[in-house]
Amino acid sequence: MSAVTHSVRAPRAAGGIGQSVRDSLVVAKRNLIRMTRIPEMLLFGVIQPVMFVVLFTYVFGGSMSVGGSTDPDIYKNFLMAGIFAQTVTFATAGSAAGIADDMQKGLVDRFRSLPMARGAVLTGRTVADLVQTSITLLVLAIVALLVGWRTGTPDPTNAARILGGFALLLLLGYAFTWIGALIGLSVRTPEAATSGGIIWLFPVTFISNAFVDTGMMTPWLRHVADWNPFSATVQACRVLFGNPGVSESSAWPMQHPVWASLLWSVLIIVVFRTLAVRKYRNAAS
Repeated sequence: MSAVTHSVRAPRAAGGIGQSVRDSLVVAKRNLIRMTRIPEMLLFGVIQPVMFVVLFTYVFGGSMSVGGSTDPDIYKNFLMAGIFAQTVTFATAGSAAGIADDMQKGLVDRFRSLPMARGAVLTGRTVADLVQTSITLLVLAIVALLVGWRTGTPDPTNAARILGGFALLLLLGYAFTWIGALIGLSVRTPEAATSGGIIWLFPVTFISNAFVDTGMMTPWLRHVADWNPFSATVQACRVLFGNPGVSESSAWPMQHPVWASLLWSVLIIVVFRTLAVRKYRNAAS
């Protein structure tokens, strides 16, 4: 008598954009609920950028030159766009560690048994991280106002420009979470994901116009900083917020920072989402 074997496969998802959106929102809700049960995750995420604001404003503010001036108030307004951008990009480490933790705990295997879109697990995770980043950015903006940050020329009452600046920041943060997703899928432990998710951010954020005027850098380093995607968003925010430090560089991203920020962020999302979803499918196959 011959034995008949049957392979067991996970049920297929219904498919389509609507199914993918629904699945992504379910996963995002799961991660947001988890966030509320571990409030220290949000607390520590807020404390770090607040410390950067205080340290750079009161420790380094009097020794930094912006446009030839060492006025601490000028540097304070120059600094905040860089701190905001650094805050949203440093969320990458949390995304990488969270996804690596889910992989290690076997959550991916559980999702494999469900009829859901493959990319929904990663999309839901990045959307939840975007919500957390938005809360952190809101708290940081309040702290910045308390220490004296103000929007300036050309029109301090134009709320649309200010909201546009924060929208660009969140778009950049969302783009960088996809880099974190790829890192989280590529390592074996959450500890490695945390290190891998943050170590490359230091040259990206510091070889930029975030904390110093790039005019003070050597020519080749200034060229690198001017074409840094991070610098484009910082420059766009300074333009939209009306803060000092608008670059005189002839580099295209510095001359058209809003468009450069949009293009860089969309490009990063397209490239790294494609790579991350492919990596996830291979890991789950």
